[in-house]
Amino acid sequence: MSDDRLGSARGGSARPGSDRAGSDRAGSDRAHSDRAADSAPSGNARSRPVPADFVQPARRIAYEVIAAVRESDAYANLLLPTRIQRAALNTADAALATELTYGTLRMQGFYDRVIALAANRPVSAIDPAILDVLRLGAHQLLATRIATHAAVNESVSLAKQVGSRSATGFTNGVLRTISRSSAEEWRDRVLEGAVNVDDRLAAEYSHPAWIVRAFRQALRAEGHEDELADLLAADNMAAKVNMVALPGLATDEDRERLGLADEFSPVGFVLDSGDPYHLVTATAGRIRVQDEGSQIAALALSRARPIVAGERWLDLCAGPGGKAALLASEARAGGAELVANELVPARATLVRTALEALPEPVPVWEIDGTTIGRTHPETFDRILLDAPCTGLGALRRRPEARWRKQPKDVADLAGLQSGLIEAALLALKPGGILAYVTCSPHTAETRAIVALAVRDAGGTVTALDTAAVVQSFSAANLDLPADTGSVQLWPHRHGTDAMFITLLQRSNE
Repeated sequence: MSDDRLGSARGGSARPGSDRAGSDRAGSDRAHSDRAADSAPSGNARSRPVPADFVQPARRIAYEVIAAVRESDAYANLLLPTRIQRAALNTADAALATELTYGTLRMQGFYDRVIALAANRPVSAIDPAILDVLRLGAHQLLATRIATHAAVNESVSLAKQVGSRSATGFTNGVLRTISRSSAEEWRDRVLEGAVNVDDRLAAEYSHPAWIVRAFRQALRAEGHEDELADLLAADNMAAKVNMVALPGLATDEDRERLGLADEFSPVGFVLDSGDPYHLVTATAGRIRVQDEGSQIAALALSRARPIVAGERWLDLCAGPGGKAALLASEARAGGAELVANELVPARATLVRTALEALPEPVPVWEIDGTTIGRTHPETFDRILLDAPCTGLGALRRRPEARWRKQPKDVADLAGLQSGLIEAALLALKPGGILAYVTCSPHTAETRAIVALAVRDAGGTVTALDTAAVVQSFSAANLDLPADTGSVQLWPHRHGTDAMFITLLQRSNE
């Protein structure tokens, strides 16, 4: 299930080895202690907040967020803005904290391989808190213009706060070792150790190998396997700040606050400057942050055919509410009514908040979506099923997700996805339309789930020409493959999250 919150600030992380990486470093203070690098820290010191007078605030916040991601499964895209606001960082420091946090988390896999080579030991043998310091330092040395002495010295100050005494010398030694070679040299050393093609791509683009294989399979299904490296590279670039102007609610004055129109979504914009959350507040939610792919997914359902007044629509898994708000505004303009459903109470609260922009109240249910076919059979004309999924399509916005997910997660979710799509089809009126959506391109969560549902429906469900529907309202050519039963959007090709969309119609009999 995609999350329509803003994931990161504009600006990206350079791939280690690019022209940005390692440039403009200061040449002073390159002393190196091999003995310190050979002495791994002991103990299991937990990371803790670092006093601001010891470490520059942007680095301190970046470290604290990275540590919280590791220690308590925090979400960087939620925690970082809060920490920046509490610290009252100026624009430059906020941008630095954002770059350090997201850049380090994205390239963690690559940096771990560099650290292992520089420290001459596996990263599993390094205290986790010190490993976070080393990752943050490695990012500064290999992918930013931060001076070497600043990157190393402040990393050592961090190590003093979160580790043992021996950790300070160890940190200094490892980072000095890293600083003595260019980013391109480290890239070559890391790739020399790759055991196969997938491992090489996993190392270079900092993705787990199983995700590399899954992306290859998804691209192969479209005949675009040759785009795999482009896709992996796109995951390591910060996403644009996309905004949606709710149809029938946003005013001309609201739209004047925004930047360029989106390339594909007829209701979307790219914010070129300013605080997006200030705009959300200033327009009472008529304008909001939402990835262009999420907009397209919602519009695929609302614009699949002309709206008939009196239609009933359902957003079955509505949290956190971005698509529900867009669907509700579309339904309102056409004389239809939307019901939003979200089982998890905290997420249902988010849905209600997202829907506050609508003049009329939108009902929000909190029921098990897998039961909707029994409790409300043949009730709805249109249903959006934004199914719970691995979220592999939004790795640009949630960089830590690639390290949290496991192949087992795909299998664990398959039963829920199948149960939800079966229930949704039963809840459709004859002739009704279901949009099955995931923020994942993994074929086991997309094509396989849809094929199983159609097979089990025994001829009562057919796939619509989803590509034709989406292209009909898109402002530009999406360059979609010939397989018109579904639409797969891609970060590298469309600049969106990797949203999968299939429209299914229940027969009239």
